[in-house]
Amino acid sequence: MERIYLDYAATTPCASEVVAAMLPFFSDRFGNPASMHAFGQENKGAVEEARERIASFLGAAPGEIVFTSGGTESNNTAVKGVAYARQGKGNHIITSPIEHHAVLEPCHFLEKEGFEITILPVDGDGLVDPDDVRKTITGKTILISVMHANNEIGTIQPIEEIGRIARERGVYFHTDAVQTLGHLPFTVGELHVDLLSASAHKLYGPKGVGILFVKKGTRLTPFMHGGEQENRRRASTHNVPGIVGFAKAVELASEGMETEVRELTALRDRLITGLREGIEAVKLNGHSTRRLPNNVNISVAHVEGEGLLLSLDMLGIACSTGSACSSASLEPSHVLMALGLPHELAHGSLRFSLGRPTTAADIDRLLAVLPPVVQRLRAMSPLYNQQNK
Repeated sequence: MERIYLDYAATTPCASEVVAAMLPFFSDRFGNPASMHAFGQENKGAVEEARERIASFLGAAPGEIVFTSGGTESNNTAVKGVAYARQGKGNHIITSPIEHHAVLEPCHFLEKEGFEITILPVDGDGLVDPDDVRKTITGKTILISVMHANNEIGTIQPIEEIGRIARERGVYFHTDAVQTLGHLPFTVGELHVDLLSASAHKLYGPKGVGILFVKKGTRLTPFMHGGEQENRRRASTHNVPGIVGFAKAVELASEGMETEVRELTALRDRLITGLREGIEAVKLNGHSTRRLPNNVNISVAHVEGEGLLLSLDMLGIACSTGSACSSASLEPSHVLMALGLPHELAHGSLRFSLGRPTTAADIDRLLAVLPPVVQRLRAMSPLYNQQNK
């Protein structure tokens, strides 16, 4: 059976060039970068070269890049690190209700420790209003954290405007760019951010490695304690193969981003049009144009998303009902609920996320098999049958 993967927002395969770049560091070049001998110093050079390449891609200084184990650690470090470092100045943090759990859960944790958390509303497309940010800042505000683009619905936030507001008010600004690094063109200067999180496995790099951009002068209490790695900002032996692979993935992204954005946007729009034409009562979630090039999130009335997902999986098509990090939960997506969707629509959601290997034939295959699946599941729905008597 032909298998089609449409869950690239959850993870991507390692590019062959990335694997090739990493392989020597698993065996031949195995030294610890903290060691003073030649084996260690050789790998220290590889780490610093990777740091320089990633920093250049982001428009940052090499010393502003901190290597981590992934997006979750980067987000935790940014939120908790700023909170503890600046608690003498204030205790107020501003965020949004559609952030990844790796931001929301640290905020909930800090709230129990006496910090004040303001969760701003979003509109029906999932957008934060910069004016709401401006009005919410107080003299005790120490951090604003708003993601660059949402992992479930693909909505791209007005980060540049929020960043300018934060800069004017002297408040640190963090953005979770896990879904955008390597997929959208930007620099940290253009976004006006003080901290930025990213993860390699979202852009055809390896799992288990991420970065946190920390603008020079930004006060941050380390999240990991132990050795003096990363200029005392993150203890732990460097994941040298992962770091090298991350840099190679960034290099590949920089070379092909313009083409990738154009091609994926065309496939995304082909899919959206086909879904609207082929299925009755389907709703596109997220902004119609301010969205990631590869993201299509829909709600199908009178059908459970889990039933749709499992039916498609049996037909060889992989997608998701939301974030992979909460796929085991039976609760409706917190992102869709924040948009104001009723429970029944939120439960009937599917996310299709496209990638470099995705073809027009893959999209057409999905458009051919999904309408009959919806029709079959609706035929078993008492609510649908009652409304269509």
